[in-house]
Amino acid sequence: MKEEDFERYIQRGIDFFKQGYNCSQSTVLAFAPYYNLPEPLVARLVSGLGAGMGRMREQCGTATGIFILSGLETASSDPSRESKARSYEAVQELARRFKGETGSLICRELLKGHVKEIQTSPMPEERTDEYYRRRPCVRMVEMALRIYVSWLAERHQTQAQQG
Repeated sequence: MKEEDFERYIQRGIDFFKQGYNCSQSTVLAFAPYYNLPEPLVARLVSGLGAGMGRMREQCGTATGIFILSGLETASSDPSRESKARSYEAVQELARRFKGETGSLICRELLKGHVKEIQTSPMPEERTDEYYRRRPCVRMVEMALRIYVSWLAERHQTQAQQG
């Protein structure tokens, strides 16, 4: 995959978020065509993972999104220990990179200083210009996808070298 392809996927994620999809949906939907996944199914599958898992402000939805994507690269349908280890290794590496950029994997911690009060009611906020100005979420979608494409490029390069 070329760098311009990576940028296209990153922009797709940003665009999905600006269309109203949650952070996790936007992150995974960005790569739906790459993995030949139907977008409506992807949107439904990950819908509850946004806003820190069901708007509970726990695990960041963009991080969860790239962890899901990594499974499409590393996991198999085989429930073996080796298959699980490959998947867990990828998630741990992506989590390390994410935390290195943000300092946390926790939504409420990432929102501190950006919003007055951390809301956890199930009703999402209305998407307004003010919402996009004060919240880091669209930047988090972009950053998470940049982490993922970097990891993916490294993975593909290693695989090509191994032959």
